[in-house]
Amino acid sequence: MSELHERPQAGDVQAGDLQAGSPQSGGAQAASPQAAGLRAKVLTVSDGVAAGAREDRSGRALVDALRAAGYDVVEARVTADGVESVADALADLTHGFAGLIVTTGGTGFGPRDLTPEGTMVVLDRNAPGLVEAIRRASDADGRGFGMLSRAEAGTVGEALVCNLAGSSSGALEGLEVILPVVAHALDLLAGGRPH
Repeated sequence: MSELHERPQAGDVQAGDLQAGSPQSGGAQAASPQAAGLRAKVLTVSDGVAAGAREDRSGRALVDALRAAGYDVVEARVTADGVESVADALADLTHGFAGLIVTTGGTGFGPRDLTPEGTMVVLDRNAPGLVEAIRRASDADGRGFGMLSRAEAGTVGEALVCNLAGSSSGALEGLEVILPVVAHALDLLAGGRPH
């Protein structure tokens, strides 16, 4: 299991660098009272990061943004690209866990971009609305990035899993989109009846 570096590196996106309302804010300026007591995990999927050839900027940015939003990030790890490696990592991360798990990387059209396939191996139920909302946001302003995403989302027990983009800006944009509904989704998964 690889840990994310603790010291900021040149080019890293830090939660303190994010401005509320910016496309990269990830909703991270003020801790949400809804997030109090909620746990999260981050999985970076990258052959380069797993081999130590590249820094894990998107994973680190997600950890920082989740913490700034009030989540207790209890684990961050890195795995290589591939269906089996992603499925194994997610099976381990979701086992007995109640909370949010976000992945970063491997959602595009590259030959090793197999995060969605690995995610589908472990999901009990799909949650397509989450990734549809992220795609809409990524397509805004004529950018069209959302059309290139093959991301998946769903549940495993009381865990909510969502694939995010591999770039720091794309990952944070996706996180910003889903955070407003995560606490409610986790409450429902835990058997809550907030309606």
